Amino acid sequence: MKIAAEEVFDVVDENDQVISQRSRRDVHRLDLRHRAVHVLIYNQRGELFLQQRSLSKDCSPGVWDSSASGHLDSGETYEACALREVAEELGIILPVPPQALFKLPASRETGQEFCWVYRAAHNGPFVLQPSEVRGGGWFLPTAITQWSQHRPDDFASSFLLIWKRIHLS
Repeated sequence: MKIAAEEVFDVVDENDQVISQRSRRDVHRLDLRHRAVHVLIYNQRGELFLQQRSLSKDCSPGVWDSSASGHLDSGETYEACALREVAEELGIILPVPPQALFKLPASRETGQEFCWVYRAAHNGPFVLQPSEVRGGGWFLPTAITQWSQHRPDDFASSFLLIWKRIHLS
């Protein structure tokens, strides 16, 4: 839901139950728990598409992140948000909903977001939304692991949590 171009998010408690709604600005300013998704898109060669976040983003500008990610609008489901974010940021409509992998609890590293992580398959090409995405590329998982271990500041903190859970556990 948007009011006068201001995004409105559901604020949630420690169990991810909705307790109120607030503007995006308030949620981030007050460090309130809210909801987000991350979608990891792999191609047929087993490479993962990573996006480089726009420099105009209010959180983690210019760093590398999941293929697509974003906040749930108030009242939106995690799965609906995953499909919407892929369409908005990458310009593609997935033929089937992405596979739900796991859920991260809200924490400092996730920006107080409960995050459902999804996996999808697509070979591109993508049409990147400039207001959200600065660029992107396909990377082998081994290269991402080495890169993230040597230069963790190149990545969004939530992506590092996701990557550790998938590839370093």
